[in-house]
Parts: sequence; C-alpha cells; structure tokens
Amino acid sequence: MRLEINCQDRLGIAQDILDILVEHEINLRGIEIDEMGKIFLNFPNMEFPELQHLMPKIRKIDGIKDVKTTPFMPIEREQYQLQTLLKTLPDPVFSVNTKGRIILINDAVLSQLSLPQEMVVNVPIGDLLKGFNVSRWLESENPQAQVQKIRFLEQDYLVDMLPVMVPDIGGQSIMAGAVFLLKSEYRLGQQLTAFNQGSADNFVSIQADSKAMKNVIKDAKRMAELDESIMMFGETGTGKQLLAKACHEGSRNRDGKFIVVDCRILAGKEASLEFFGENDEKLGLLDLANRGTLFLDEVADLPSDIQTKFLKILQSGYYQRAGESVSRPLEVRIISTTQKDLGALVQKGSFSEDLFYRLNVLSLFLPPLRERKSDIIALAERFIKQHSMKLGRQTPRLTKACMDYLHTYPWPGNIRQLENTLYRSISLLEGNEIDKIHIQLPSCSATSSIVSQEFNGSLEDEVKRFEKEILMRLYPSFPSSRQLAKRLGLSHTAVANKLRDYGINKKTVKII
Repeated sequence: MRLEINCQDRLGIAQDILDILVEHEINLRGIEIDEMGKIFLNFPNMEFPELQHLMPKIRKIDGIKDVKTTPFMPIEREQYQLQTLLKTLPDPVFSVNTKGRIILINDAVLSQLSLPQEMVVNVPIGDLLKGFNVSRWLESENPQAQVQKIRFLEQDYLVDMLPVMVPDIGGQSIMAGAVFLLKSEYRLGQQLTAFNQGSADNFVSIQADSKAMKNVIKDAKRMAELDESIMMFGETGTGKQLLAKACHEGSRNRDGKFIVVDCRILAGKEASLEFFGENDEKLGLLDLANRGTLFLDEVADLPSDIQTKFLKILQSGYYQRAGESVSRPLEVRIISTTQKDLGALVQKGSFSEDLFYRLNVLSLFLPPLRERKSDIIALAERFIKQHSMKLGRQTPRLTKACMDYLHTYPWPGNIRQLENTLYRSISLLEGNEIDKIHIQLPSCSATSSIVSQEFNGSLEDEVKRFEKEILMRLYPSFPSSRQLAKRLGLSHTAVANKLRDYGINKKTVKII
C-alpha cells in the first residue's frame, strides 16, 4: 500500500503523520519527500474499511491538502526505469564503488562472461578491463569523465568512464563510484552507418522558421525527387552545400556518393585529369560521382576547357578517361552553386551558354540571413548546443541584449559567420551566459552587404544587378509578367521589358 500526501511545508508535519501510523500499529516500510514537498508512504496492504478510517485522520492534520493512493513510490519508479534501461542496453555496462569493485552489471556483461551475477559482483574491475589503470583514475583527486581504449575478454573496446557524484550537505559533491559503458568496434560501426543514413526528413537539419526559407525548403523537396540539374543561387555562407546534400539524400541517387567539387581550385592539365580521370591509374570525380550526385561549388569558375568537355558528356550521357577509347555511361545528378551573375558571364563569353542551360534546369535562391530574421536566434541556439557538446561543456544561454544584437546585425558572411562567431564565444566563455560583450563582430551597417565586395562599376550597373537578382528570385513563384507585375506593384509592360532585358524566362528559369 502506498499513499501520496500533498501538504504544506510545515515543521513537524511528517511527525504528525507518523504518529497516526503508530496509533494504527502500521509498520512503515518507507517514506519519501519529493522536491514539491509531497510525502509518500509505503506500508503493508490493509483492508479497505481500515484505509477509509485512516485517510480522513491524515486529512485532518493541519497543512494536509490531499491524501490519495498511488501505485508506486518515486524511488521505485526510478529504480525500475534504470533497471529496464540497464537490462536492455546491448553494450556491456559496469558500475563500481570507490574501491573499484563491481556492484552492478547488465545482461550484456553476463552474456559475454557466461557467468552468474554473484560470481561477478564484488570482483575488482581491473580484473576484467585491461590496458588502463582504473584504480589510479578512481583514486585521483578529481576524476573527470573520459574515453579510453581498453581490452575486455581479449577484444578492443572504447569505454566511457563516468564518475558518480553525490551532492553533499555543504554543496560539494562526493564521489560514490563510477559507471563504465563499453563500445565494441562492431557496435561503433553500426552506429556510424545508421548516423550517416538519410533520415525520413532529409531537410530537418535546415533551420526554416522564416517564410522565405520555408518556401525554399518546399521547392527543394519537390526538386529533390526529380532527375534534372539544380542551380543554387545565393551569397557565401547561406547554406547551399547543406541544402544540396539534403536534396541528394532525398533523391533516387541517395545510395550513391555526394561528391563536392570546388571549381575555384580547378586549373591546368592536372585539374582535367582530376575531373575526368586517367586510364585505370586514376579515378576521376565523374567516376566517384557516378550513380550519385556531383556538387559543383562556384561553377562560374569552372575552367573553359573543362566546360567544353563536360558539356559534351552531359549531352551524350557518356564519358571517357584521359588516354582511353572506352566510353562509360554516366548517371549523375548535377547540383551547382554560384554567387556570380552567370547570365552576364554567358554574354561575355566566359561561360558556356549551352552548359548554363544544362545546369540551370531547376533553380533555387537561398536568401541571405539578413532576409530571414526569424531564423537567427534559432540557428544561434542550435550552434551553441552543438559546439558546447563538442567542447564537453554546459550549454550557455543567450542574454536578451545578446539576442537583440544578433538579431539586428546584418551578417554579411551569413550562417557561416554566425556559427564561427558563436564557436569563438563559447570556446573563450568562462560563465554560463553569452552576453553582447562576448560577441566580437566587425562593425557593419544593415545595408552594407547589399553591394558586392567586388563592386567596381557605376551606380546604374549595381542597381541593375540588384534588380535582376530580385526578379530572378521572384520569377519561379510568379512565372508570368502579369503575376510578377502585380507582386511588385509595377505595370505589366515595365516588368515584361525588364524580364526580356535580363533574359529571364521559362527557358532560363525552370518552373515546376
């Protein structure tokens, strides 16, 4: 029989309850008081009439609010939950006292030792775990949680060694023992495989509270299921590669590799061999990406000779390594990114027009962070949690002043700048709060990042560039000059002329 008593915090109230139990000659098995001030009693079962007589007496005590039966004591629930967790863990777990003697093990240990529990309990942990001096660690002045490589039953394991600390009356913690959680190479391999598999929602890791980013994710999910090439436009640090990886994991090529190519570092003959491969001596990037996804980062910088060869491959569906006459079929999804105006580069002749159309079948525009304000704090808190875990420290919180500062800063470096800034702050932080003073950022006006850092033309040139960027971004959602004119509050004729001047149409921007 167990009772839950809801009462006030009054000196002597527990003694008043115990006096009634003595009066009824009830043998008390256990008593608990939780953080909320509730008192729990555990005593032998009694007949219902006797219980009906007992409970009103307890209710009459000054400060008692309610008395009711409960199926279990809080400590019983915790014990059974821990026992269930321990029992079902597939990895070996040991718990030891401060002398290093085993006091608790799980079924995985017993299964591997093929011994009854009584033959394992009270055995020194050092008799079973070899390769590390556990006793010295337990006896050290302030043992910290750590990971070590050990041997158990002639096999290598990684062991998480976790000290068990019990709070003392004076606020200090006293070590009461330790827990050892073992991971085999096979189990680690299983977990890494599961970790690298695509999730049910491949886009869940992308922060999208803002309307602008929700629209991007909505379009990206639909495009991921198609086979056509995707061109991603956006400033540096906006998360284009992360979005491309999510599209790959949501495509039918998800079982293939996701190969990243930084087109800015490709140059010369070696670059061509790197891209296309050579005989049987060297696999090229196309070999590696076949039946997967080839991610061309900053495709505007792809050398012209590679552009020509690559276009022929995309047109024919076959490729050849250098020095070979054998044609190999190519089945690859192409996702490209650019910060530059590819249309202008096509007009100048520095980028292949046909290749541009091959790569820009589907288009995605990633908004800069300054245009998705409602994502900033959520992103910041996510980065703080991630980096705090990596650094093995308690997750600090952002003060209101710091949140306001992060929210109003224009972030010319976008998400990458936000993450790097917070990582630096966490690394040097001594307390558990990140305030504005802990954030080191260059002064930057809210509009400074609208103009390209490479800007060297006239004001008219820059206005046209910005105007084209807006039209390119809106066109997939408003794919007619009348719809777009209504959205922008302009005349149909004015918008139609601008679309024609900038070469924006259903051929250059695929609508799905």
